[in-house]
Amino acid sequence: RPMARVANCIGTQMAAMPASHATRATTRAPPAGSRATARARAASAVPMPGTGGATKPLASGNGGGQSAVVVSGVGAASIAPFLPQAAPARYTSDMAHILMLDSGVGGLSVLDDVRALLPAIDISYVADNAGFPYGTKTEMEVATRVCALLGRLTERLQPDLIVIACNTASTIALAHARAVLDVPVVGTVPAIKPAAEQSKTRVIGVLGTQATVRQPYVARLSAEHAGDCTVLLHGSARLVELAEAHLRGERVTAADVAPCLAGLTDQPGGDRLDVVALACTHFPLLEAQLRAAAPQLAFVDGGPGIARRVAYLLGERGAEGSGQGRAIFTRQDAQVDALAPALHRYGLQISR
Repeated sequence: RPMARVANCIGTQMAAMPASHATRATTRAPPAGSRATARARAASAVPMPGTGGATKPLASGNGGGQSAVVVSGVGAASIAPFLPQAAPARYTSDMAHILMLDSGVGGLSVLDDVRALLPAIDISYVADNAGFPYGTKTEMEVATRVCALLGRLTERLQPDLIVIACNTASTIALAHARAVLDVPVVGTVPAIKPAAEQSKTRVIGVLGTQATVRQPYVARLSAEHAGDCTVLLHGSARLVELAEAHLRGERVTAADVAPCLAGLTDQPGGDRLDVVALACTHFPLLEAQLRAAAPQLAFVDGGPGIARRVAYLLGERGAEGSGQGRAIFTRQDAQVDALAPALHRYGLQISR
């Protein structure tokens, strides 16, 4: 079963993770609001509080529309996420069912591209807001949380395909997730190749989270696809926060995002920068502000490529018709309620 294999995978990760990656996770108390897995082998390295949880029921929606559920639970002493048994079950339609995961609402930029190409699929969009943000966590924290959460979601929702709609989670945990799950898993790759293809000055930027830009995977992509370019890297937690605020209806301006771009343009060679790869799914949500702050720059992201990959894997499924969708949050708070208008724009509604 997925959770049994996830438990083994987590134990292996914790044993093999470099000490520099694990230090923070092993020397501080786990954060409040984190979750505990309900099932795993007794010998697993993951703590198992095994308590219950409360949910808000998933409404049926309006005539094939999309709905959202807020999942809350317990297990504050655990490093692994938890979904209670009352979490939404699998869809019963014959349409292909895709599970999308992000730490927040950034993955909505990917959902938009996938929906445009494949309108006739059922989507479960999972915002792990209890673990937000992933980009400031250690590699061990991200790998452990993502693998455990996807294992539980796969058991409960039984998707046909999983999209990790988060660059940080993909660069850290994609290989682990593919190793333990029986369904195809599509990751989010920093758009370094298209950035290099578009660059005239041969200076490109990669704007992501701190956790993403420090990954060896990003260095490998740069060497393979931008070997003749100067590649500038910058990690910005602030831009992630601004994207979440923007989706909650708060005003975000070009002046707000300009300091984040300065992390690239102020580097040596930054005056020749002409294309920026947005290596966080949150950042395309602020593309208008980014363009206004730096009209001389072009911005590219991986959303269209993810959509094409999903369409390829699903074959003929999903091209015609209209599918369902739901959003699942791992923590209930006032910010979830504030997202209602934005979720509505993406075809999602929060059920009361």
